[in-house]
Amino acid sequence: MKDGPDIVRVAALIGDPARANILTALMSGKALTASELAAEAGVTPQTASSHLGKLREGGLVSLRSAGRHRYYALAGEDVAQALEGLMGLAAGQGHLRTRTGPKDLALRQARVCYNHLAGERGVQMFVAMRTNGHFRMDDGGISLTDDGTRFVRAFGIPLDDLNRSRAPMCRECLDWSERESHLAGKLGRAMLARMLETGWARRDANSRAVLFTTAGRQAFDHHFAP
Repeated sequence: MKDGPDIVRVAALIGDPARANILTALMSGKALTASELAAEAGVTPQTASSHLGKLREGGLVSLRSAGRHRYYALAGEDVAQALEGLMGLAAGQGHLRTRTGPKDLALRQARVCYNHLAGERGVQMFVAMRTNGHFRMDDGGISLTDDGTRFVRAFGIPLDDLNRSRAPMCRECLDWSERESHLAGKLGRAMLARMLETGWARRDANSRAVLFTTAGRQAFDHHFAP
């Protein structure tokens, strides 16, 4: 037996089409029931429960109970990061669905990647902040410059609260549709939350799309000029 992580087991869990659809649905960051995930995966509730048991055993999803209801979610941001990376790899190799529709266009423009903004808007925000000198980028990763700190505070982000967590403040996440980086980490999550809080955009109830209002698009472009 070879030493090191057993990537075969994880790859086999993700590689099943039904389980892949379940994991993709959970990339919305929402906790969903087995019935909801069965509909997403196109399988019976019994089959979905079997798949969810395997995903739980493999450490890819977690279970939360609220009264009689049981909800499933991704086990953590590292799982979401791995899934987004696989989506980017598949897109880069041309492994895409053959039929697209309005939902696909909305997802490409702006969507939730677990808990932060992805798609064209997500990449635009990352590029604008980098171009405007808000990030310090080196071998150690990404950190906020003094200008960046002032910018995000003015945007309404409570940096003191974010600093209490040990999770990375800023992290690059490869966008599967744009093939460029968008912003993840605590700051990426807080920036999306602030946009939703101010009414610039809302989450689509039936997909991972983030739908900006006309005023929200104008405000977004003002703050993150391409």
